[in-house]
Amino acid sequence: MAAPETPANQGPVIISNSSSERAPIIYFDGASCFGHHNGAIQIELAANLLMPVGAAVRVDVVQTAHLRCSPAAALALREAIDKALAMLKLGQQERAETIPSVKN
Repeated sequence: MAAPETPANQGPVIISNSSSERAPIIYFDGASCFGHHNGAIQIELAANLLMPVGAAVRVDVVQTAHLRCSPAAALALREAIDKALAMLKLGQQERAETIPSVKN
């Protein structure tokens, strides 16, 4: 039996706009732990909660998401994060230029 053919690249992936307003926004302060199981990447995302305790503040850490993906998706996510960080760094360098104190 012949192996199924791989479909030809049919151009860029188009994301449906009908799902974008329902997608959750996930905020996190860090990754509390990570691993893999049966070939799937597993990353637990966590956020800090400030809890008042009398005159003091206690920091509680709570899980905000359980990220699961294929190795290929993890690589794509890492590439997107690297590019976003590069954009941020470039923007910070542009703002760091000094403004002259004397204007003509």
